Amino acid sequence: MNAGAALASVLEAGGPRLAAGLAQVEQRLAVVAGSAGDRLGGHAEATLTAGGKRLRPVLVFLCADEAERDGRLIAAGAAIELLHMATLVHDDVLDAARLRRGRPTVFATGGRQAATATGDLLFSRAFAELAAGGHPDAVRALSQASSALARGELMQRADAWSPAITRARYIERCELKTASLFAAACRLGALLGGAEPSQSDELASFGAGIGLAFQILDDVLDVSGPAHRTGKHRGTDLLDGTVTLPLIEARECDPGLAALDLRAEVTDPDAAQHICDAIAATGALDAVREEALTYVGEAKQVLTRARLSSERHAALELVADGVVERYS
Repeated sequence: MNAGAALASVLEAGGPRLAAGLAQVEQRLAVVAGSAGDRLGGHAEATLTAGGKRLRPVLVFLCADEAERDGRLIAAGAAIELLHMATLVHDDVLDAARLRRGRPTVFATGGRQAATATGDLLFSRAFAELAAGGHPDAVRALSQASSALARGELMQRADAWSPAITRARYIERCELKTASLFAAACRLGALLGGAEPSQSDELASFGAGIGLAFQILDDVLDVSGPAHRTGKHRGTDLLDGTVTLPLIEARECDPGLAALDLRAEVTDPDAAQHICDAIAATGALDAVREEALTYVGEAKQVLTRARLSSERHAALELVADGVVERYS
C-alpha cells in the first residue's frame, strides 16, 4: 500500500463526517487566501494549494468525539494547517529554498520579503481562526506548539554544519519542530471534542509519537529520494548543513563520514548525492527506519489507553500506518 492508498483508507474509516469536515477546512483556507489582496493572497493561495494531505486537520477531527463536532473543529483544522504552512514558508526563506513539493516556493517566485509576509499572514490567521471559537485552552495549545516550533528552528540553525550533533540532540529537535504540531492537532481535537484531560494527554502523546516518526522517515527520504517523490533534490538537508539521524547513524559505521566536513565538502547537489550514496551503503537507512517504526508502535500502545470508539481507534491506527507508508 502506498501513501495515497493509506490516506484513502483513513478517509474511508473516518466516514462522511470526516470528509465533510475536511471539505469545510478547505473552504476556510480559501477564504483566508482570498481575504489578503491579489498579491499576498495569491502567494497564500499557491502555498495552501501546493499539495499535502492535510494530515494534521485529519488528526483534529479523528481525536474529537463524533457527537461533539461543530464549527470550532473546522476552525481548529484550518488553524493547525495555517500554522504548519506558515512554518514551511518561513523555513523556505531561511533555507533560500526554491522548490517545495516539486513546485516553486514563494521565496522563488516572490522573493524574501513576499515570502516572509506570506508566512506572517498565515501565522496570524491561524490564531485568528482559533481565537474566534472562544476556547482559551485551545489557543494555549496552539501557542505552545508555535513556541516549540520556533525553538526547534533556532536549534536547527545553531546545529548547522556541526559534526558533534548527537542522537539525543536530534530527537529533541524533531520533537520541537515536528512532533509538537502533531501533538497539538490531537490535543485540539480532544479539547474541542469534549475529552477529559487524561484522554487529551494520551491523544497528544499519540500525536507526538507519530510526528516524531514522520520527521525521522522524512529525513530518510531526503537521503534515499527520489526527487519526484519528495519534491526536492536528494540530499537537500546535507546541502543546508542539517545533520539528521541517517548521517548520525552512518557516521558510526563509516570513518569517512565520521570525518566529513559538511560545509567544505558538500557544496553542490552532486556532492550531496555522493554522500547520500555513502550513507545508504552503511545500512543506516534500514536502522533508522526501524527506529521510526518503534515510535509508531509505541504511539499505538498509547492509543489503546485513550478509550476511543473502535471506529476512531481504527482510523487513528491507519493514520499511524500511513506515516510509515509514505516511506515505503
